[in-house]
Amino acid sequence: IVRLYDAPGFVAFTRVTSTSTMSGRVLKNGRIVILLRGRFAGRKAVIVRLYDGGRGDRKFTHALVAGISKNPRKITRAMEKEDAKKGVKHGKVTHRSVVKPFVKHLNVNHFMPTRYVLDVASDLKSTLDDPTLLDAEKLTKAKKAVRAKFEDRYRKLATAGDTDRAKVGAAYFFRKLRF
Repeated sequence: IVRLYDAPGFVAFTRVTSTSTMSGRVLKNGRIVILLRGRFAGRKAVIVRLYDGGRGDRKFTHALVAGISKNPRKITRAMEKEDAKKGVKHGKVTHRSVVKPFVKHLNVNHFMPTRYVLDVASDLKSTLDDPTLLDAEKLTKAKKAVRAKFEDRYRKLATAGDTDRAKVGAAYFFRKLRF
């Protein structure tokens, strides 16, 4: 925090120069965020790794996020019945459950944290690391792994074994943001 003085003994205004106070409490691995800037503005993502205070060529607080570029579409009971009746493994339900992911490093000023948490962030942490993001071939493989994790979690939404918090967070993450 930097205090800017107008006159001796008088504080004109106070300005927060670091997001580290917010980072410790609100921003953490698994937190679902909404992107505010850039190509994926308005999309939801999950924090995989937080770099508080910067690292390498990024001298600012930033985060590695994995998000959804294209959300899964609505599935009805009729579609499930139709696939079951036909006995098709890759039917309409599977086709409509496809998720298109993205992976980015983002400045913390460019996303807004939500109250929700997604439970797949720890699995993604082992998949996504800095050397992977630098190589295009490895990045493609990493995105496929992220897609598989997201689709697997989307399919498990209906299971009763989840805790309420995990279920609510996952349901929010896979729902398209309407604005």
